[in-house]
Amino acid sequence: MQAEKKSLYSISILTISLVSLLFILCFSFYLSSSSPSSAPRSTTLTFQTNLSSAPPPPPSFAYLLSGSDGDAPRLLRLLSALYHPRNRYLLHLDLSASHDQRLRLVSSIRSSFPSSSSNVAVIGRPGHSNPRGSSALSASLHGAAAALRLWPDWDWLVTLDASAYPIVTQDDLLHVFSYLPRDLNFVQHSSHIGWRESRRLKPIIVDPGLHLSARGLVFYATQRRDLPDAYKIFTGSDSVILSRKFTEFCIMGVDNLPRTLLMYYANTPAAHKNYFQTVICNSAQFNRSTINHNLHHVEWDNSSKVDPRMLGVDDLTNMTLGGAAFAMRFSTDDPVLDLIDQVVLHRGPGQFVPGGWCLGRGSGDPCRVWGDPDVLRPGPGARRLERAIVDLLSNGSFRNNQCIWE
Repeated sequence: MQAEKKSLYSISILTISLVSLLFILCFSFYLSSSSPSSAPRSTTLTFQTNLSSAPPPPPSFAYLLSGSDGDAPRLLRLLSALYHPRNRYLLHLDLSASHDQRLRLVSSIRSSFPSSSSNVAVIGRPGHSNPRGSSALSASLHGAAAALRLWPDWDWLVTLDASAYPIVTQDDLLHVFSYLPRDLNFVQHSSHIGWRESRRLKPIIVDPGLHLSARGLVFYATQRRDLPDAYKIFTGSDSVILSRKFTEFCIMGVDNLPRTLLMYYANTPAAHKNYFQTVICNSAQFNRSTINHNLHHVEWDNSSKVDPRMLGVDDLTNMTLGGAAFAMRFSTDDPVLDLIDQVVLHRGPGQFVPGGWCLGRGSGDPCRVWGDPDVLRPGPGARRLERAIVDLLSNGSFRNNQCIWE
């Protein structure tokens, strides 16, 4: 009983802290948006500032989890670590994986998630997803369109591949995002293209995955093209958190910008690392709702400019202290994943991450008995994530790092 009172007290303090901080941020955004320097960019952010005792209703995330040949077990583990009844989950095994792998993934989901058939789905007719070409972008847009059609009630689309893993619970994430405006987009971006100009933007490619049933190597044309001047190029991470409104804009909006950029990036290497960044920063409707961070923890070394290095046990402290919601990249069944399950997520082998919706008592999986999915039980991860997002939203970093053309 004493432990429960202490937990409720800490949750109350966290809620009051979030409301107070975001109320101050709301006031500062009002002052910023009314200044002459921000007048040409008209999008206004509206924060939850209800100071009543009842917390705002939790949002819903649509997760697009992508993998390739041999990634089905990794996707199943990632799904278990991310699962919450409020969220939606769409799994994409590209065509390099056999149909038998896809069937086994579906069978494993049906046996492990008996009550979740309405919020977990597997793409049955996937395409190729070559990260060196443009078919990976096609796969992302396919997944986004499927999520919009399948579920009308989610607020953010989160794209993760099989090498990623959560480092906060879903109760932590849902609690913090409850206080955020639903039109925010977390897209890490930069206009400093550097080496990408010669290796990713000027080359002209043909990705066979867009028109052949068998995956082939990306073909590079002998000609090269100039950078466009009709819009500004931005680049960044392919892992993004997109608002439903912006996702609809990309998939079925009447503005032609997303389609124009899609045609340009169809013949560009690694298009999935440039597309959403370029669309959102060239859109007057959305560029003011963009946070220049994707809430991921990554580590780089000098051996590669293309992909972050693999994370291990020695990186666990840095992962959790930074306030990120996810981390990448992890090797298959790396020991650090077991450590994250035990220390950070408090998840047993083969079990869900316990949350306010889990009512089971005694030994075994507490989530074997389901309760109200709207009941959240945030923990220390929520406080770390709260501090990170408040720092990102402060006037000193939010506007100064938002779609800046260098």
